[in-house]
Amino acid sequence: MFIQTETTPNPATLKFLPGSIVLESGVAEFLSYEDAAQRSPLAAKLFSIPGVSGVFFGYDFITVTKSDAEWHHLKPAIIGTIMNHFIGNTPVLTEPSEPLSHEDEFYDVEDSEIVETIKEILEARIRPAVANDGGDITFHGFKNGVVYLNMRGSCAGCPSSTATLKHGIENLLRHFIPEVTGVEAIEA
Repeated sequence: MFIQTETTPNPATLKFLPGSIVLESGVAEFLSYEDAAQRSPLAAKLFSIPGVSGVFFGYDFITVTKSDAEWHHLKPAIIGTIMNHFIGNTPVLTEPSEPLSHEDEFYDVEDSEIVETIKEILEARIRPAVANDGGDITFHGFKNGVVYLNMRGSCAGCPSSTATLKHGIENLLRHFIPEVTGVEAIEA
């Protein structure tokens, strides 16, 4: 098994490509060992490596966020852990991945058509590009012309996330949807 790595715009996060499907659908993010131990044997093993502070699973990738350790120390241990996990053919998650939840979304009912268009653009154009960088972005709300988005994986805490939001996503949404006046990131 050969595991490729890719840098991401976030210097604290690396993307690992095991060459197979990680999650059939949805995404899963873990920000602590306690959370990982409840739901993912692989994430728990990754958190046992000193310096790992976050794990994110996508369709065919894993992003790992580090705290203060150096990548040249962490990378071999992470690759070995991922390799052993996939060779052992154990599940990545012990419960289903997180479905896209619409419970916490907020917007006025009269904006439903605008929100549907925002979601279509996010799904078709933005989420695939963000996944290429080892992250995910989801709709959270729309109020007074501002779109609120949740950024996860390598996107969370990325130094270039503000530029991505303001110059990339905001410009794209404003181009297609004149009612959009701004884009803001929210904390999940």
